Amino acid sequence: MILDRPLKGSLDPMEVASIDQLRAHQLERMRWSLIHAYNNVPHYKKAFDEKGVHPFDLKSLDDLAKFPFTGKNDLRENYPFNMFAVPMNEVVRVHASSGTTGKPTVVGYTQNDINDWANVVARSIRAAGGHAGDKVHISYGYGLFTGGLGAHYGAERLGCTVIPMSGGQTEKQVQLIRDFNPDIIMVTPSYMLNLADEMERQGLNPHELALRCGIFGAEPWTGEMRRELEARLGIDAVDIYGLSEVMGPGVAQECIETKDGPTIWEDYFYPEIINPVTGEVLPDGEYGELVFTSLTKEAMPVIRYRTRDLTRLLPGTARPMRRIDKITGRSDDMLIIRGVNVFPTQIEEQVLKMPALGGHYELTVFKEGNLDHVEVRVELKEAGVSDGTKAEIAAELQHHIKSYIGISTKVKVADLGTLARSEGKAKRVTDLRNA
Repeated sequence: MILDRPLKGSLDPMEVASIDQLRAHQLERMRWSLIHAYNNVPHYKKAFDEKGVHPFDLKSLDDLAKFPFTGKNDLRENYPFNMFAVPMNEVVRVHASSGTTGKPTVVGYTQNDINDWANVVARSIRAAGGHAGDKVHISYGYGLFTGGLGAHYGAERLGCTVIPMSGGQTEKQVQLIRDFNPDIIMVTPSYMLNLADEMERQGLNPHELALRCGIFGAEPWTGEMRRELEARLGIDAVDIYGLSEVMGPGVAQECIETKDGPTIWEDYFYPEIINPVTGEVLPDGEYGELVFTSLTKEAMPVIRYRTRDLTRLLPGTARPMRRIDKITGRSDDMLIIRGVNVFPTQIEEQVLKMPALGGHYELTVFKEGNLDHVEVRVELKEAGVSDGTKAEIAAELQHHIKSYIGISTKVKVADLGTLARSEGKAKRVTDLRNA
């Protein structure tokens, strides 16, 4: 199901600008952002001075490579508000990460930042095929997490009717989807699987709903997951990308007419791809770690922020701005199993290739003696499968994982409905090796 291309006249001027116009616009905004960070954030003044660079050294976009990176640890070391570049009386909102691996990373927004954020999310929803008057069901979590409120303000800015459901209460979610009949849903892909399961349990045929588009983000997902969601729900499944440190959702958005990777809104966020080990900037088309520099943020500018997301930059298609390929994983999510680099999305791809299995899975990594072992728990799509058939499915999946990824695993096939369901970001991996 592909929607008509949006009229060019409905796009923002920078969405149809020439590459030369875009680069000139970026350079002007980048100079402002570097000066703003250097003059108002002690961390950046110290980091620039130690590197021997000054904002005035930026003569071209390539000169950004001279400037230091920003990492999550820098934000945590300046917790809570020392990365802010404006007085607190100009900060109208604060968001923060969950802090599950240490202090949370805190971000702040001026009113102009909130307006910019709403604009890029509105642009994202429009790129996904949305328009004024659509009903948008938001199942991203509200609160300190940026997903819910980011999607909410953007949908309102576009002129949509917002259903601010947030996460959880799965039965009620499906009831409201049935009763309110939204056109668009914004949610994590793993929780959308959970909602699809609940629709089936309630005897609701999603193909009979008005729902035509799912804007999925906040976690990596594969092409196989896209095909699964589109087939089960009869919708277009498109990818939205963002992270709170850079802005929130709406940093990049997949366009409905191409569905070939999220387009980065480069007039607000300047991307680089680096070698995650050496920090060397890599040319477009090569895989590495994604790095962003904010071009307009007032409250908390970020300079060369290392996202840890692994991808590559691709030429623009539906828009002149560059795209990112599907996120293959995060450098800090990578598992090293007996010398083999493994990402959970690689295993997800093999799970979803098997018709008998649903999209729910769990990985447990543990040691026996000096050797690493991986247990993969998967779930059947249908009830009433015999133990003999389960064993055959387990053996087939083990073979695929060994053949395509290169590691040996123990596979356990669970009955339908027995694995834990996500109500937000899915927790796929339990690593017990350092427990």
